[in-house]
Amino acid sequence: MDGANNSSAREEMTRLPALRIAQVQADAPNPAQSLCNQLGDGPFSMVCLFVSPEADFAALTSAAQTLFAGADVLSCTTAGELGENGYEDGQIIAIGFPEENFATSTYVIDDISKMDEQSVVDTLIQQRIELNQRADTMESEFAFLLVDGLSLCEEKLTSVLASGLGTMPLFGGSSGDGTEFGQTWLAYNGAIRQDAAVVALVRSHCPVRVFSLDHLIPTETRMVVTGADPANRLVSEINAEPAAKEYARLTGKDPYQLSAFTFASHPVVVRLGDTHHVRAIQRVNENGELVFFSAVNEGMVLTLAQHQDMATHLEAGLSKFREEVAPDHILGCDCLLRRIEAEQTQKNHEISNILKRHNVVGFSTYGEQIGGLHVNQTLTGVAIFPPVAREDG
Repeated sequence: MDGANNSSAREEMTRLPALRIAQVQADAPNPAQSLCNQLGDGPFSMVCLFVSPEADFAALTSAAQTLFAGADVLSCTTAGELGENGYEDGQIIAIGFPEENFATSTYVIDDISKMDEQSVVDTLIQQRIELNQRADTMESEFAFLLVDGLSLCEEKLTSVLASGLGTMPLFGGSSGDGTEFGQTWLAYNGAIRQDAAVVALVRSHCPVRVFSLDHLIPTETRMVVTGADPANRLVSEINAEPAAKEYARLTGKDPYQLSAFTFASHPVVVRLGDTHHVRAIQRVNENGELVFFSAVNEGMVLTLAQHQDMATHLEAGLSKFREEVAPDHILGCDCLLRRIEAEQTQKNHEISNILKRHNVVGFSTYGEQIGGLHVNQTLTGVAIFPPVAREDG
Protein backbone atom coordinates (compact mmCIF):
# COMPACT_ATOMS: atom_id res chain seq x y z
CA MET A 1 0.00 0.00 0.00
CA ASP A 2 2.83 2.34 0.90
CA GLY A 3 4.47 1.50 -2.42
CA ALA A 4 1.29 2.40 -4.26
CA ASN A 5 1.04 5.69 -2.39
CA ASN A 6 4.69 6.49 -3.10
CA SER A 7 4.13 5.67 -6.76
CA SER A 8 1.14 8.02 -6.89
CA ALA A 9 3.16 10.74 -5.19
CA ARG A 10 5.97 10.33 -7.73
CA GLU A 11 3.48 10.52 -10.61
CA GLU A 12 1.99 13.70 -9.16
CA MET A 13 5.45 15.24 -8.75
CA THR A 14 6.47 14.41 -12.32
CA ARG A 15 3.13 15.16 -14.01
CA LEU A 16 3.43 17.87 -16.63
CA PRO A 17 0.89 20.71 -16.51
CA ALA A 18 -2.20 20.20 -18.63
CA LEU A 19 -1.09 23.00 -20.96
CA ARG A 20 2.42 23.79 -22.20
CA ILE A 21 3.37 27.47 -22.11
CA ALA A 22 6.20 29.28 -23.89
CA GLN A 23 7.18 32.93 -24.23
CA VAL A 24 9.70 34.92 -26.23
CA GLN A 25 10.37 38.57 -27.03
CA ALA A 26 8.78 39.77 -30.25
CA ASP A 27 12.13 40.88 -31.69
CA ALA A 28 14.02 37.70 -30.77
CA PRO A 29 15.84 35.92 -33.60
CA ASN A 30 13.85 32.94 -34.90
CA PRO A 31 11.08 33.24 -32.30
CA ALA A 32 9.08 30.30 -33.66
CA GLN A 33 11.99 27.91 -33.08
CA SER A 34 12.48 29.24 -29.56
CA LEU A 35 8.80 28.71 -28.76
CA CYS A 36 8.93 25.21 -30.21
CA ASN A 37 11.96 24.35 -28.07
CA GLN A 38 10.27 25.66 -24.93
CA LEU A 39 7.00 23.80 -25.52
CA GLY A 40 8.87 20.54 -25.87
CA ASP A 41 7.79 17.35 -27.52
CA GLY A 42 4.18 17.01 -28.58
CA PRO A 43 2.19 15.79 -30.17
CA PHE A 44 -0.11 18.77 -29.81
CA SER A 45 -3.70 18.90 -30.91
CA MET A 46 -3.60 22.70 -31.07
CA VAL A 47 -1.12 25.54 -30.52
CA CYS A 48 -2.27 29.13 -29.92
CA LEU A 49 0.04 32.09 -30.52
CA PHE A 50 -0.74 35.51 -29.04
CA VAL A 51 1.53 37.91 -30.88
CA SER A 52 2.61 41.46 -30.09
CA PRO A 53 2.07 43.87 -33.03
CA GLU A 54 5.83 44.47 -32.81
CA ALA A 55 6.54 40.97 -34.15
CA ASP A 56 6.84 39.90 -37.78
CA PHE A 57 3.47 38.18 -37.81
CA ALA A 58 3.74 36.69 -41.30
CA ALA A 59 7.19 35.18 -40.75
CA LEU A 60 6.27 33.85 -37.31
CA THR A 61 3.04 32.16 -38.35
CA SER A 62 4.62 30.64 -41.45
CA ALA A 63 7.50 29.17 -39.46
CA ALA A 64 5.20 27.98 -36.68
CA GLN A 65 3.05 26.05 -39.11
CA THR A 66 6.12 24.08 -40.23
CA LEU A 67 7.47 23.52 -36.73
CA PHE A 68 4.12 22.43 -35.27
CA ALA A 69 3.14 20.24 -38.20
CA GLY A 70 0.22 18.03 -37.26
CA ALA A 71 -1.29 20.58 -34.88
CA ASP A 72 -3.78 23.30 -35.70
CA VAL A 73 -1.98 26.62 -35.17
CA LEU A 74 -4.21 29.57 -34.27
CA SER A 75 -2.61 33.02 -34.06
CA CYS A 76 -3.68 36.61 -33.49
CA THR A 77 -2.17 40.01 -32.83
CA THR A 78 -2.79 41.53 -29.42
CA ALA A 79 -3.31 44.72 -27.45
CA GLY A 80 -0.77 43.34 -24.97
CA GLU A 81 0.04 39.90 -23.64
CA LEU A 82 -0.58 37.95 -20.42
CA GLY A 83 2.56 35.99 -19.66
CA GLU A 84 5.04 34.89 -17.05
CA ASN A 85 5.15 38.37 -15.48
CA GLY A 86 1.43 39.09 -15.69
CA TYR A 87 0.84 42.06 -17.99
CA GLU A 88 3.41 41.95 -20.79
CA ASP A 89 4.27 44.02 -23.86
CA GLY A 90 6.35 43.13 -26.88
CA GLN A 91 6.05 39.38 -26.31
CA ILE A 92 4.83 36.28 -28.10
CA ILE A 93 2.95 33.76 -25.97
CA ALA A 94 2.52 30.16 -27.14
CA ILE A 95 0.07 27.70 -25.58
CA GLY A 96 0.24 24.04 -26.52
CA PHE A 97 -2.68 21.65 -26.01
CA PRO A 98 -1.16 18.12 -25.85
CA GLU A 99 -3.08 15.36 -27.62
CA GLU A 100 -2.84 13.28 -24.46
CA ASN A 101 -5.46 15.45 -22.78
CA PHE A 102 -7.10 17.51 -25.55
CA ALA A 103 -8.93 16.84 -28.79
CA THR A 104 -9.85 19.78 -31.01
CA SER A 105 -11.80 20.60 -34.13
CA THR A 106 -11.19 24.00 -35.71
CA TYR A 107 -13.48 26.01 -37.96
CA VAL A 108 -12.42 29.11 -39.91
CA ILE A 109 -15.09 31.64 -40.85
CA ASP A 110 -13.95 34.03 -43.58
CA ASP A 111 -15.74 37.25 -44.55
CA ILE A 112 -17.67 37.32 -41.28
CA SER A 113 -19.31 40.58 -42.34
CA LYS A 114 -21.04 38.56 -45.09
CA MET A 115 -21.27 35.14 -43.46
CA ASP A 116 -24.02 32.66 -44.26
CA GLU A 117 -25.46 32.29 -40.77
CA GLN A 118 -27.27 29.00 -41.35
CA SER A 119 -24.19 27.48 -42.96
CA VAL A 120 -22.12 28.43 -39.90
CA VAL A 121 -24.67 26.87 -37.54
CA ASP A 122 -24.89 23.68 -39.60
CA THR A 123 -21.11 23.33 -39.78
CA LEU A 124 -20.70 23.81 -36.04
CA ILE A 125 -23.34 21.19 -35.27
CA GLN A 126 -21.62 18.71 -37.58
CA GLN A 127 -18.18 19.42 -36.10
CA ARG A 128 -19.50 18.99 -32.57
CA ILE A 129 -20.95 15.60 -33.47
CA GLU A 130 -17.71 14.49 -35.11
CA LEU A 131 -15.58 15.67 -32.18
CA ASN A 132 -17.85 14.00 -29.64
CA GLN A 133 -17.50 10.70 -31.49
CA ARG A 134 -13.73 11.04 -31.85
CA ALA A 135 -13.16 12.06 -28.22
CA ASP A 136 -15.99 10.24 -26.48
CA THR A 137 -13.86 9.47 -23.39
CA MET A 138 -13.15 13.16 -22.80
CA GLU A 139 -15.92 14.57 -20.64
CA SER A 140 -15.09 18.31 -20.53
CA GLU A 141 -15.66 20.71 -23.39
CA PHE A 142 -15.50 24.36 -24.40
CA ALA A 143 -15.21 26.49 -27.52
CA PHE A 144 -12.51 29.14 -27.94
CA LEU A 145 -12.97 32.02 -30.39
CA LEU A 146 -10.44 34.37 -31.96
CA VAL A 147 -12.02 37.12 -34.05
CA ASP A 148 -10.82 40.17 -35.98
CA GLY A 149 -11.03 42.99 -33.45
CA LEU A 150 -11.75 45.62 -36.11
CA SER A 151 -14.45 43.65 -37.94
CA LEU A 152 -17.38 45.29 -36.08
CA CYS A 153 -19.11 41.90 -36.36
CA GLU A 154 -18.60 40.25 -32.98
CA GLU A 155 -22.21 40.70 -31.79
CA LYS A 156 -23.71 38.95 -34.80
CA LEU A 157 -21.00 36.31 -34.82
CA THR A 158 -21.35 35.28 -31.18
CA SER A 159 -25.12 35.03 -31.50
CA VAL A 160 -24.75 32.72 -34.50
CA LEU A 161 -22.06 30.62 -32.83
CA ALA A 162 -24.20 30.16 -29.72
CA SER A 163 -26.96 28.71 -31.90
CA GLY A 164 -24.62 26.09 -33.33
CA LEU A 165 -22.74 25.23 -30.14
CA GLY A 166 -25.73 24.35 -27.99
CA THR A 167 -24.58 23.57 -24.45
CA MET A 168 -20.86 23.84 -25.27
CA PRO A 169 -19.63 26.95 -23.37
CA LEU A 170 -18.04 29.59 -25.61
CA PHE A 171 -15.49 32.27 -24.75
CA GLY A 172 -12.99 34.25 -26.74
CA GLY A 173 -11.29 37.51 -27.56
CA SER A 174 -11.01 40.12 -30.30
CA SER A 175 -7.55 40.53 -31.82
CA GLY A 176 -5.72 43.80 -31.15
CA ASP A 177 -3.21 46.29 -32.48
CA GLY A 178 -1.86 47.71 -29.25
CA THR A 179 -3.50 51.11 -28.78
CA GLU A 180 -3.20 52.01 -32.47
CA PHE A 181 -6.49 50.51 -33.75
CA GLY A 182 -4.97 50.37 -37.22
CA GLN A 183 -5.10 46.76 -38.36
CA THR A 184 -5.32 43.43 -36.62
CA TRP A 185 -4.37 40.00 -37.89
CA LEU A 186 -5.44 36.40 -37.47
CA ALA A 187 -3.77 33.32 -38.89
CA TYR A 188 -4.80 29.70 -39.15
CA ASN A 189 -2.12 27.16 -40.07
CA GLY A 190 0.06 29.89 -41.52
CA ALA A 191 -2.61 31.55 -43.68
CA ILE A 192 -3.17 35.18 -42.63
CA ARG A 193 -6.73 36.47 -42.48
CA GLN A 194 -8.73 39.62 -41.79
CA ASP A 195 -12.50 40.02 -41.44
CA ALA A 196 -12.37 36.47 -40.14
CA ALA A 197 -12.80 34.31 -37.07
CA VAL A 198 -11.37 31.00 -35.92
CA VAL A 199 -13.39 28.78 -33.59
CA ALA A 200 -11.74 25.86 -31.81
CA LEU A 201 -14.02 23.20 -30.35
CA VAL A 202 -12.18 21.50 -27.51
CA ARG A 203 -12.79 18.31 -25.54
CA SER A 204 -10.54 17.33 -22.66
CA HIS A 205 -9.76 14.92 -19.84
CA CYS A 206 -9.19 18.07 -17.75
CA PRO A 207 -12.12 19.61 -15.88
CA VAL A 208 -12.75 23.17 -17.09
CA ARG A 209 -14.69 26.27 -15.99
CA VAL A 210 -15.52 29.04 -18.44
CA PHE A 211 -15.98 32.41 -16.70
CA SER A 212 -16.20 36.18 -17.10
CA LEU A 213 -15.25 38.74 -14.43
CA ASP A 214 -15.83 42.48 -14.23
CA HIS A 215 -15.44 44.84 -11.29
CA LEU A 216 -18.11 47.41 -12.15
CA ILE A 217 -21.24 48.43 -10.23
CA PRO A 218 -24.07 50.41 -11.91
CA THR A 219 -24.88 53.84 -10.44
CA GLU A 220 -28.16 55.76 -10.59
CA THR A 221 -26.94 57.99 -13.45
CA ARG A 222 -28.64 56.97 -16.68
CA MET A 223 -28.71 58.28 -20.23
CA VAL A 224 -30.75 57.47 -23.33
CA VAL A 225 -29.14 57.00 -26.74
CA THR A 226 -31.12 59.25 -29.09
CA GLY A 227 -28.88 59.04 -32.14
CA ALA A 228 -26.80 56.04 -33.23
CA ASP A 229 -25.31 54.11 -36.12
CA PRO A 230 -25.09 50.56 -34.68
CA ALA A 231 -23.40 49.05 -37.73
CA ASN A 232 -20.43 51.36 -37.24
CA ARG A 233 -20.72 51.47 -33.42
CA LEU A 234 -21.25 55.23 -33.41
CA VAL A 235 -23.40 57.23 -30.98
CA SER A 236 -24.10 60.77 -32.15
CA GLU A 237 -26.65 61.87 -29.54
CA ILE A 238 -27.30 61.17 -25.86
CA ASN A 239 -30.38 62.70 -24.22
CA ALA A 240 -30.94 64.64 -27.48
CA GLU A 241 -27.57 66.38 -27.05
CA PRO A 242 -24.25 65.84 -28.87
CA ALA A 243 -22.96 62.55 -27.50
CA ALA A 244 -19.46 63.51 -26.35
CA LYS A 245 -20.67 66.78 -24.82
CA GLU A 246 -23.46 65.08 -22.85
CA TYR A 247 -21.24 62.22 -21.70
CA ALA A 248 -18.71 64.77 -20.46
CA ARG A 249 -21.44 66.68 -18.59
CA LEU A 250 -22.68 63.52 -16.87
CA THR A 251 -19.17 62.52 -15.82
CA GLY A 252 -18.07 66.03 -14.83
CA LYS A 253 -15.31 66.12 -17.46
CA ASP A 254 -14.12 68.63 -20.05
CA PRO A 255 -15.61 67.50 -23.41
CA TYR A 256 -12.36 68.46 -25.12
CA GLN A 257 -10.22 66.37 -22.78
CA LEU A 258 -11.93 62.98 -23.09
CA SER A 259 -9.35 60.20 -23.33
CA ALA A 260 -9.00 56.43 -23.14
CA PHE A 261 -8.46 56.78 -19.40
CA THR A 262 -11.68 58.80 -19.05
CA PHE A 263 -13.63 56.03 -20.76
CA ALA A 264 -11.95 53.30 -18.72
CA SER A 265 -12.62 55.23 -15.50
CA HIS A 266 -16.23 56.14 -16.33
CA PRO A 267 -17.67 53.14 -18.19
CA VAL A 268 -21.29 52.77 -19.23
CA VAL A 269 -23.26 49.55 -18.93
CA VAL A 270 -26.48 48.20 -20.40
CA ARG A 271 -28.93 45.95 -18.60
CA LEU A 272 -29.53 42.58 -20.26
CA GLY A 273 -31.94 40.48 -18.25
CA ASP A 274 -30.79 40.41 -14.65
CA THR A 275 -27.22 41.47 -15.36
CA HIS A 276 -25.32 44.49 -16.64
CA HIS A 277 -22.74 44.40 -19.42
CA VAL A 278 -20.26 47.10 -20.36
CA ARG A 279 -20.63 48.99 -23.61
CA ALA A 280 -17.12 50.40 -23.66
CA ILE A 281 -16.25 53.66 -25.40
CA GLN A 282 -13.13 53.61 -27.57
CA ARG A 283 -12.72 57.30 -28.51
CA VAL A 284 -14.34 60.52 -29.70
CA ASN A 285 -14.24 61.03 -33.46
CA GLU A 286 -13.80 64.30 -35.33
CA ASN A 287 -17.59 64.82 -35.43
CA GLY A 288 -17.97 64.66 -31.66
CA GLU A 289 -19.51 61.21 -31.86
CA LEU A 290 -18.61 58.45 -29.41
CA VAL A 291 -17.05 55.39 -31.02
CA PHE A 292 -17.84 52.24 -29.04
CA PHE A 293 -16.20 48.82 -28.88
CA SER A 294 -19.66 47.23 -29.26
CA ALA A 295 -22.90 48.03 -31.03
CA VAL A 296 -25.26 50.52 -29.36
CA ASN A 297 -28.81 51.09 -30.62
CA GLU A 298 -31.07 54.12 -30.51
CA GLY A 299 -33.37 53.98 -27.51
CA MET A 300 -30.87 52.00 -25.45
CA VAL A 301 -30.57 53.12 -21.84
CA LEU A 302 -26.97 53.34 -20.68
CA THR A 303 -25.97 53.57 -17.03
CA LEU A 304 -22.75 55.02 -15.66
CA ALA A 305 -20.85 52.47 -13.59
CA GLN A 306 -18.38 52.85 -10.76
CA HIS A 307 -15.38 50.68 -10.02
CA GLN A 308 -14.68 48.25 -7.27
CA ASP A 309 -10.97 47.92 -6.55
CA MET A 310 -9.82 45.89 -9.55
CA ALA A 311 -7.00 44.07 -7.76
CA THR A 312 -9.18 43.03 -4.82
CA HIS A 313 -11.99 41.91 -7.13
CA LEU A 314 -9.61 39.98 -9.39
CA GLU A 315 -7.96 38.16 -6.49
CA ALA A 316 -11.35 37.19 -5.07
CA GLY A 317 -12.66 36.03 -8.44
CA LEU A 318 -9.66 33.89 -9.33
CA SER A 319 -9.32 32.48 -5.82
CA LYS A 320 -12.73 30.84 -6.15
CA PHE A 321 -11.21 28.41 -8.65
CA ARG A 322 -8.78 27.19 -5.97
CA GLU A 323 -11.33 26.21 -3.35
CA GLU A 324 -10.87 22.48 -4.01
CA VAL A 325 -8.16 21.85 -6.62
CA ALA A 326 -6.16 24.71 -8.13
CA PRO A 327 -6.23 25.08 -11.92
CA ASP A 328 -3.05 24.23 -13.80
CA HIS A 329 -3.57 27.36 -15.91
CA ILE A 330 -6.18 29.95 -16.75
CA LEU A 331 -6.43 30.96 -20.42
CA GLY A 332 -7.62 34.56 -20.31
CA CYS A 333 -8.86 37.28 -22.65
CA ASP A 334 -8.45 40.58 -20.80
CA CYS A 335 -9.89 43.83 -22.12
CA LEU A 336 -7.40 46.54 -23.09
CA LEU A 337 -9.38 49.00 -20.96
CA ARG A 338 -8.59 46.99 -17.82
CA ARG A 339 -4.90 47.30 -18.59
CA ILE A 340 -5.27 51.05 -19.16
CA GLU A 341 -7.11 51.41 -15.85
CA ALA A 342 -4.44 49.38 -14.05
CA GLU A 343 -1.69 51.60 -15.44
CA GLN A 344 -3.45 54.88 -14.70
CA THR A 345 -4.34 53.87 -11.14
CA GLN A 346 -0.84 52.48 -10.52
CA LYS A 347 -2.25 48.98 -9.95
CA ASN A 348 -0.30 47.45 -12.83
CA HIS A 349 2.30 45.72 -10.66
CA GLU A 350 -0.25 44.44 -8.15
CA ILE A 351 -2.54 43.03 -10.82
CA SER A 352 0.38 41.50 -12.70
CA ASN A 353 1.37 39.67 -9.53
CA ILE A 354 -2.18 38.33 -9.16
CA LEU A 355 -2.25 37.13 -12.76
CA LYS A 356 1.15 35.50 -12.30
CA ARG A 357 0.19 33.82 -9.03
CA HIS A 358 -2.93 32.31 -10.59
CA ASN A 359 -1.11 31.13 -13.76
CA VAL A 360 -3.14 33.31 -16.11
CA VAL A 361 -1.88 33.34 -19.70
CA GLY A 362 -3.43 34.90 -22.78
CA PHE A 363 -3.75 38.36 -24.28
CA SER A 364 -5.28 41.81 -23.99
CA THR A 365 -8.21 42.26 -26.34
CA TYR A 366 -10.41 44.78 -28.14
CA GLY A 367 -13.41 42.89 -26.72
CA GLU A 368 -14.37 39.57 -25.17
CA GLN A 369 -16.98 36.98 -26.00
CA ILE A 370 -18.89 34.85 -23.51
CA GLY A 371 -21.78 32.61 -24.54
CA GLY A 372 -23.79 34.52 -27.13
CA LEU A 373 -22.55 37.94 -25.99
CA HIS A 374 -19.80 40.33 -27.04
CA VAL A 375 -18.66 42.23 -23.93
CA ASN A 376 -16.00 44.70 -22.81
CA GLN A 377 -13.90 45.56 -19.77
CA THR A 378 -13.86 41.96 -18.52
CA LEU A 379 -11.41 39.18 -17.91
CA THR A 380 -13.04 36.25 -19.70
CA GLY A 381 -11.52 32.82 -20.01
CA VAL A 382 -11.35 29.19 -19.00
CA ALA A 383 -9.78 27.62 -15.92
CA ILE A 384 -8.17 24.30 -16.85
CA PHE A 385 -7.69 21.89 -13.96
CA PRO A 386 -5.39 18.85 -13.68
CA PRO A 387 -6.58 15.90 -15.77
CA VAL A 388 -8.85 13.38 -14.12
CA ALA A 389 -7.12 10.07 -13.36
CA ARG A 390 -8.43 7.37 -15.67
CA GLU A 391 -8.01 3.63 -15.89
CA ASP A 392 -6.43 2.15 -18.99
CA GLY A 393 -8.23 -0.55 -20.83
